[in-house]
Amino acid sequence: MTRDTPLALITGASGGIGRAFAEIHAARGGDLIVTARRQAELDTLKSALESAHGVSVTPVAADLGTPEGLATVLAACEGREIGILINNAGFGGRGDFVTRVISDDLAMIDLNIGALVQLCHAVGQRMVERGSGRILNVGSTAGMMPGPLQATYFATKAFVNSFSQALDDEMRPKGVTVTVLAPGYVETGFASRADLSDTPLTKSGATPQDVASFGYDAMMDGRLHVVNDAKLSFLTNWVIPFLPRRRVLKMVRDMQTK
Repeated sequence: MTRDTPLALITGASGGIGRAFAEIHAARGGDLIVTARRQAELDTLKSALESAHGVSVTPVAADLGTPEGLATVLAACEGREIGILINNAGFGGRGDFVTRVISDDLAMIDLNIGALVQLCHAVGQRMVERGSGRILNVGSTAGMMPGPLQATYFATKAFVNSFSQALDDEMRPKGVTVTVLAPGYVETGFASRADLSDTPLTKSGATPQDVASFGYDAMMDGRLHVVNDAKLSFLTNWVIPFLPRRRVLKMVRDMQTK
């Protein structure tokens, strides 16, 4: 570590919100372990951050949705004191569930849920032993409602929402906080991969930099569950929960229909 900022492990760091998290942490003087599937993008990130901020960046190219990829990342963390864990990696996919290729949805579950759970356990254990640490799990406002046409993705984010808050309750008395960041649509490569381009959902969104900055500050403040947009926070917390279920389902389906 370079100053007083702890070492951070950030997943899904090759672009979008994950890269923005890495840039914020490096600007505060913290060393990083960054992981994603794309080696070239990670190497570019390493060069940029080390040159700009004088920090040490360890790139780990791995598919966290596989046992081999997860083992590779955990091996890179062995013997290193990780003070911040940011679980950002994840993906979605549009379409009626029964017409989708089931292996795609199972891979989504493995990454969005399985990898997050295993990293929280492995890294969180060490944090509890030391009596300090911060975990930020990137969820979504999708986790606060059911999601026709993205049934599996919305369900994985509902898991992240519930799991993270329970972890915080267990770990906070031991010096470790867990924060859930639940953004709405963010302008990244997510929409293209999830086949959501040209849907009402993607007409406007926040920038990765704004979302990451909001989430990073919320994590450092030890907040529990945060939505980056005030209007969206009011809608998801105080309007949608009280609407008829069928109306919510239609609203979400319409947002994701081309």
